[in-house]
Amino acid sequence: MSVMVPSTTPAQITPGRQALDSTLHQLGQAADHLGLGDGLRTMLSTPRRSLTVSVPVRREDGRMDIVQGYRVQHNVSRGPAKGGLRFHPGTDIHEVTALAMWMTWKCALADIPYGGAKGGVAVDPLTLDSRELERLTRRYVNEILPMMGPDNDIPAPDVGTDEQTMAWIMDAYSSKAGHTLPSKPVPPGGSPGQAGATSRGVQIAALAALGRSPDGVTVAVQGFGKVGALTAQYLADAGCKVVAVSDASGGVYAPAGLDLAGLRAWVAESGHVLGYRHADALGRDELFELNVDVLVPAALESAITEANAPHVRARLVVEAANGPTTPEADEILTANGTTVVPDILANAGGVIVSYLEWVQIMQAASWSEEQAEQRMRHLMESTYAEVAALAARRGLTLRQAAHVIAVGRVAEAHQTRALCS
Repeated sequence: MSVMVPSTTPAQITPGRQALDSTLHQLGQAADHLGLGDGLRTMLSTPRRSLTVSVPVRREDGRMDIVQGYRVQHNVSRGPAKGGLRFHPGTDIHEVTALAMWMTWKCALADIPYGGAKGGVAVDPLTLDSRELERLTRRYVNEILPMMGPDNDIPAPDVGTDEQTMAWIMDAYSSKAGHTLPSKPVPPGGSPGQAGATSRGVQIAALAALGRSPDGVTVAVQGFGKVGALTAQYLADAGCKVVAVSDASGGVYAPAGLDLAGLRAWVAESGHVLGYRHADALGRDELFELNVDVLVPAALESAITEANAPHVRARLVVEAANGPTTPEADEILTANGTTVVPDILANAGGVIVSYLEWVQIMQAASWSEEQAEQRMRHLMESTYAEVAALAARRGLTLRQAAHVIAVGRVAEAHQTRALCS
């Protein structure tokens, strides 16, 4: 698989391929600013390791299904690979490669000693019961076992996976390793504060980008899953007014502000936001057109595109999801005066706390949730300040500045280790 040249054949541009094209575009821009040579560009655009596996799943009725699984380690020049595992029917090797690459830049931007990885299984977890999910997870671990380990590749939850998934992974790996590997969730040795770290980081980035009091700031959140729902709550706790949220079913809108506790209770009961009685119904695409101060895309890749970007009225977009804005949309938003806090900065809270978790495991140390959040907040705020300063100094967007810093650090590691001329 070549990842150096973006796809131009419409029939080949799947959502995963579109995400990969976005990462290559962003890398290319950063490489131009840094003046990187062709050899180094090729190395940075090519995954170190890519694995595709067939995962058998025995169903409760006796049927045997085969699903495709993937694990990609994009770059390990600065440390062991780190990245989430997602269960989603649309997952493919292109999407996983793109997400692994974004994780490389995210870790480098926060200046933590990780490389980027990602895993995925092309399955809808809602079609499996708990026993089937457990069998699927354990078999996937068996298939990718040679790539795993605290010194090699550390997984984390993502779309369609959670702390229970990570506990199964920990146990499956530990049984093969012959000793218990402390990890998620918290009781077996994980770090307090991990579950909401990504959302807390998005809140920190959003408030830093606002540059003013959050009181009365209106917010719309696209995606009301584990990241979006907590992001909405944290922004509301800070004084913002969350007026709209959406998920795959549609959206809800309340100009005076949503009762987020009531909405979460409704979602827990019904499985979606649609039908919540204390707000007006809203089409999924309508959320992007609302006259709000802050828009938070917190779902999947390529949510803001060339088609809907001209209708975005928010002056600030804070990317809680990975790759929610296509390069074409990015240009439109910039031309319209909208500031975008990029994903590799805005949603870095999760990997920062994962790093703190890794440190405490390797050192047999522990700290409180407050200590973990304080350390994460310091890294998030200092990273935002560094990106904003470079953007202002060189006349770059926040995304361009973030990638110049991140790609530059990975390129320096390659050159220092004489991995490329």
